[in-house]
Amino acid sequence: MRRRTSRLLGGIALVTSLALGATACGGSDDGAGTESVSAEDIQAALDKGGTVTVWSWEPTLKTVAADFQKKHPKVKINLVSERSGDKHYTALSNAISAGKGVPDVAQLEYFSVGQYSLTKGLTDLSGFGADKLGSKYTPGPWNAVTEGDKVYGLPMDSGPMALFYNKQVFDKYKIAVPTTWDEYLDAARKLHKADPKAYIANDTGDAGFTTSLLWQAGSRPYKVDGTNVKIDFGDANAKKFTDVWQKLIDEKLLAPVTSWTDDWYKGLGDGSIATLSTGAWMPANFESGVPNASGQWRVAPLPAWAKGDKASAENGGSALTVPALAKNKELAYAFVEYANSGEGVASRVSEGAFPATQAELKSAEFLGKEFPYFGGQKANGIFADSAANVADDWSYLPFQAYANSIFNDTVGKAYISGTRLEEGLKAWQDASVKYGEEQGFTVEK
Repeated sequence: MRRRTSRLLGGIALVTSLALGATACGGSDDGAGTESVSAEDIQAALDKGGTVTVWSWEPTLKTVAADFQKKHPKVKINLVSERSGDKHYTALSNAISAGKGVPDVAQLEYFSVGQYSLTKGLTDLSGFGADKLGSKYTPGPWNAVTEGDKVYGLPMDSGPMALFYNKQVFDKYKIAVPTTWDEYLDAARKLHKADPKAYIANDTGDAGFTTSLLWQAGSRPYKVDGTNVKIDFGDANAKKFTDVWQKLIDEKLLAPVTSWTDDWYKGLGDGSIATLSTGAWMPANFESGVPNASGQWRVAPLPAWAKGDKASAENGGSALTVPALAKNKELAYAFVEYANSGEGVASRVSEGAFPATQAELKSAEFLGKEFPYFGGQKANGIFADSAANVADDWSYLPFQAYANSIFNDTVGKAYISGTRLEEGLKAWQDASVKYGEEQGFTVEK
């Protein structure tokens, strides 16, 4: 599930920037290497028992932790869940820097895994048997937790994108559900002309949304090889996005409402925001945040950049990792595997989590689930198709949290001034390059 604190503040990355810089500039290599831990070693640790401290905001882990403890009565799962957003990352980075108070298991959003693995803050779990689990997961999430033959966590959930749309609004104005982004632009024009108070979507500038649509369009702005980084938003596939989105901005077809605010929930509820392009974790947020619109909304595949293209992208999602300074690594890995690969997966899915595992995505029970909120629609089939069509060659920066924090100072200006999106992306690129060089990365221009 995606957290509602979708943007990270600059301070989150700044806490870790010193560590990033030290590593990039040739700091100590005495980090966590690949450890060899057998299944017998893990079972022995479970028999002996101990405490596993888990830092996570995911509510479904409460049930998983209780079930795990019943299965292994000598193990105590200490679930620390009050931290979220910037506080979670700041606390983790400070603990790693201080060398004390580090949890045994830490939940990390996919975009942040690279910055912790690069600074040797995470345990390579391939020696624990995690390298044998790749086929269990969909391509996007597995790619996010691996680097070559190293595995830095197990995918917890995923966010394959889909188009959520208000069927009541679309029917009222006789607007066809768009299958391409060009059709989406036409639908936006038709809707706003019919009702000047209604918009096809809201957008005030969001880093995660922008990179997801670039991902879907085939753009690969980030190339990362250890401390060698290339950042380039000037490719032809990025232009697919900027061409369409610039017209939506120029023609004032996007509601100037920021996501996860009271005005946003109001707009989703009263029909003034008619679509939402986001991850498959969204249904639970509709049910809890916009209960009055139950039955009005439906789910469709994410519009394509070219007719017939099935390419999709991820938006959100996270993994469970074992920090390099964890005290009980065998127990920690046992819990991570149980939660994200074993019996805990079904438990979490039953409570509304969207899986990253192939078996659950293909199960008849999962695909046959009806969503009363969406008029009884079996929406999981659309989400599963989206997950299967996510390209697995996307990379995030090893300082993505910082890059996201400056998005509104660069690309965000296109939403409130005469700055063009292409200019904003170039400014984002330049600022990210500057930061990377300051931290000691080799940045290709």
